[in-house]
Amino acid sequence: MTQRYFEDFTVGDRFRSPSKTLTDAHFLFFAGMTGDAHPIHYDEEYGKKTRYGRRLAHGLLLTSLTAVGASPLSPLVEDSIIAFVEQSARFRAPAFIGDTMYPEHEVAGLERKRSAGLLTLRVALTNQRGETVLEGEHKYLIAYRPAA
Repeated sequence: MTQRYFEDFTVGDRFRSPSKTLTDAHFLFFAGMTGDAHPIHYDEEYGKKTRYGRRLAHGLLLTSLTAVGASPLSPLVEDSIIAFVEQSARFRAPAFIGDTMYPEHEVAGLERKRSAGLLTLRVALTNQRGETVLEGEHKYLIAYRPAA
């Protein structure tokens, strides 16, 4: 794959990542890594008493599914990515075990800075029902194309 530099991006470029179906293992591994042991994520009986009626995915687990490193964009910026500088996320719908998440990144902004460009990606997760579960933005510093 050809490396992309800041100049190679256009507002509107889209990158779709492979889908992921959420499993109990995802919930357990995430809890082990983060220490987040709230019963809404692990206790079926607790979950039944909530407005969702069942266990709910961790918000940060969902956010992690928008990671550029797991997307088709990753190998394209392997040599040009300098830093991940900012992230925002808004949760629009709940996600549960068995839901399939479809991550997508869209170039939403390109801002020239002194030594590198600021690439803004609009990120979204949709589920198998077509509902938007998460929407937000990521910002990355991307190198300019080296002089020939």
